[in-house]
Amino acid sequence: MAKESSQARPVAGAAAGLHRVVVIVDENSNPFELGCATEIFGLRRPELGRDLYDFRLCSPEPRTLMRDGFFTLTGVAGLEAAEAADTLIVPNRPDTEVPRRPAVLDAVRRAHARGARLIGFCSGAFTLAEAGVLDGRRATAHWQWADSFRARFPAVDLAADVLFVDDGDILTAAGSAAALDLGLHVVRRDHGAEIAGSVSRRLVFAAHRDGGQRQFVERPVPDLPDESLAPVLAWAQERLDAPLTVAVLAARAAVSPATLHRRFRAQLGTTPLTWLTGERLALACRLIERGEHRLDVVAHRSGIGTAAHLRTLMRRETGISPSTYRARFGPRAG
Repeated sequence: MAKESSQARPVAGAAAGLHRVVVIVDENSNPFELGCATEIFGLRRPELGRDLYDFRLCSPEPRTLMRDGFFTLTGVAGLEAAEAADTLIVPNRPDTEVPRRPAVLDAVRRAHARGARLIGFCSGAFTLAEAGVLDGRRATAHWQWADSFRARFPAVDLAADVLFVDDGDILTAAGSAAALDLGLHVVRRDHGAEIAGSVSRRLVFAAHRDGGQRQFVERPVPDLPDESLAPVLAWAQERLDAPLTVAVLAARAAVSPATLHRRFRAQLGTTPLTWLTGERLALACRLIERGEHRLDVVAHRSGIGTAAHLRTLMRRETGISPSTYRARFGPRAG
């Protein structure tokens, strides 16, 4: 017999003006991605002293049978709740060839027309594409469905080998775990690196994996314990202001640079320098959020080098300048 589950309630006492995140749940929706959305956007944050979002679930039906009939979701708002969303997370489910409910697609189109941010986790890209909002846009989906997606939606620029794609007001994530990566990216975009780091620590999840990393990691669990990158990563994170190079990291790991590259690709889906640059930029963002206004000091302490290089990296990776970042996420922001 299918079990029943009620909605995780909206943030208790949510203040007016909180960014409202609404998740549409439809028949056969995947519970994992729903759980990811709830964990990232729906939980209270007493450790931060404030709530980050007003979170709601909604469904076109009073009772929604979740994936493979494992349980039934009841007690959630009707589809009209999507009309008030600042961010709308669309349904995803394994039966990608079954057309989405017209009422759901209409809700997605209306949200897009009024400027709401849209998010699709995993096969949620199919929902967005069916609604017609992805035509001419860049997106991603699980690699398993890349061929069928391209055949059905040739007007969409599908990046099939990345974790997630941020295309401004429409964001898509690949496989299930990438939903957490994209969710944390959204928190970082909305609230800064410090808050995103706090949320990731509560999740016991990596604070930052760049969206351009590969979906398929060749060896998620190393065959041999001594091949784990964890010790050298932790060592480097304590020394980001030092002149670290691939050769230095390789020496620390007691392997050749070529072997280090292979292990980064296999275990993290990226290169040592890309990982190092991401860690340094995240540290620079945290320093700015904590009140350091001297860009030369931020650049030096984060290992980025010069203020000019910091400006270039921040614009490339966040889309905004250090001064704009400070205004948005610094100590006096908000």
